[in-house]
Amino acid sequence: MATLHARTLWYDRPKYVFMEFCVEDNTDARVLLEDHRLVFSCKNADGVEVCNEIEFYAKVNSKDSQDKRSGRSITCFVRKWKENVAWPRLTKEDIKLLKKVSTKAPPPVMDDLDDDSDSAAEAAGT
Repeated sequence: MATLHARTLWYDRPKYVFMEFCVEDNTDARVLLEDHRLVFSCKNADGVEVCNEIEFYAKVNSKDSQDKRSGRSITCFVRKWKENVAWPRLTKEDIKLLKKVSTKAPPPVMDDLDDDSDSAAEAAGT
């Protein structure tokens, strides 16, 4: 079975990098933080293992970092080793996640969305 990756949001601040791993109804959340990488894992609502491994752009202070857990997400507050140095990206490698996305394609036409939902409602007899 393939392992899923959590949707990850990150924010660069002068002293910290914040990472939010978005997994609804997560259980067994584990965060392993080292000076150069973070490994996050948990189980989602379906009991499927979710795992992210991140090699950081720069060294962090794993001793002065923490995480906050909720049923919707796990947020990690990772202390930068060098403060006031902006990170252009979260990861060591410049990973292009959106290679397949073309900026030249026109946006999808969404004019028919209302019509479809109305038709479905009428067909259902509501």
